Amino acid sequence: MVKPARRRELAHKAVTERSLSIRLACRAFNISERCYRYHPKLSGENEEIADWLLRLTQWQRNWGFGLCFLYLRNVKGYGWNHKRVYRIYRELELNLRIKPKKRIVRDKPEALTEPSRLNDTWSMDFMHHELENGRSFRLLNINDDYNREALAIEVDSSLPSERTIRALEQVIEWRGKPKRIRCDNGPEYISTLTQAWAKRNGIELLYTQPGNPQQNAYIERYNRTVRYDWLNQNLWESVAQVQDFATQWMWLYNHERPNMALGGIPPKQRSAMAA
Repeated sequence: MVKPARRRELAHKAVTERSLSIRLACRAFNISERCYRYHPKLSGENEEIADWLLRLTQWQRNWGFGLCFLYLRNVKGYGWNHKRVYRIYRELELNLRIKPKKRIVRDKPEALTEPSRLNDTWSMDFMHHELENGRSFRLLNINDDYNREALAIEVDSSLPSERTIRALEQVIEWRGKPKRIRCDNGPEYISTLTQAWAKRNGIELLYTQPGNPQQNAYIERYNRTVRYDWLNQNLWESVAQVQDFATQWMWLYNHERPNMALGGIPPKQRSAMAA
């Protein structure tokens, strides 16, 4: 749809270049003679608004109309009407393209079951962090879902499937074998090596549904405790330093730190009550 301003411009062009009468030009472009003779009184001010909008969108490329208008109104003190500013904003074609969200159809998440005894279900998950020099490292957390006990925290710059299996076997040596282990769909967990190890040991791997981290809620909540209790509160010089601190903190978590999910008692106290 052609706007009246554009039709008025074409009518003026037809009169000056084609020697058409004003009446015929107005009929041809479907505008009134009053519209033909109209001259905007605020054209100079509109140019100032356009200049501001162009400068703002070049200076802040991620600013949309809302931020630009609020900057002009609240920071620079201009009293321009938002409809007027938006009209000029649209004419300059400065609108940001909004990428539509892809709606992924997901299955209804299964309910999280609570184990009834020790070694019924374990959970494991990875965390990521950085050393003081910017080098990244990973943490493998393994928990018993029944009493929320921290069974292991393995720290290294790389933790492939072989390291994951080795960490699990070290815990099994002193803790015993679980019936099942809950984890997400990370490459270390779905690898042929890990699945073969679990089948060989008679352990069921429970994979969470994609996009449903709440199905691994016990370990996800534990990861938050790890991050906010000590991981984010220190600058780490080496992986060995992180591993030493993690081992000491794990003892404190299991023996002395009250766990609200257990009614305010530590995991080891829950184990003693269940014995």
